[in-house]
Amino acid sequence: MNKVLLGIISGVVLGALDGSTAWLAPEARAKMIPIMIGATMKGIVVGLIVGFFARRVRSLPLGVLFGLGVDFILAFLVASHEHSHYLNIVLAGTIQGGVLGYITQRWGFQGEASAPH
Repeated sequence: MNKVLLGIISGVVLGALDGSTAWLAPEARAKMIPIMIGATMKGIVVGLIVGFFARRVRSLPLGVLFGLGVDFILAFLVASHEHSHYLNIVLAGTIQGGVLGYITQRWGFQGEASAPH
């Protein structure tokens, strides 16, 4: 699977998993649907960005660091509106970005799938 598509699909799965952890905070249970949608959308965006980066740069360490950085920035923006769970949001998002960076570098192939000529 190409790196961009792999990043998007992995972003959906990891974003939904990240959003589902809100169940652990009893006061967030009433907002589970918007939290899961938001986390999944953030996962898609990060997966897309990390996938394009992985297509350009062939380095596992740089891919992981880039994923950490991109998701840290987006998680920071999300968490700036939620003061009570700031550390949990930023930490979980940052880890998600690192995992996305790893997945796209490790298992994605370079470029688009090509049909035989």
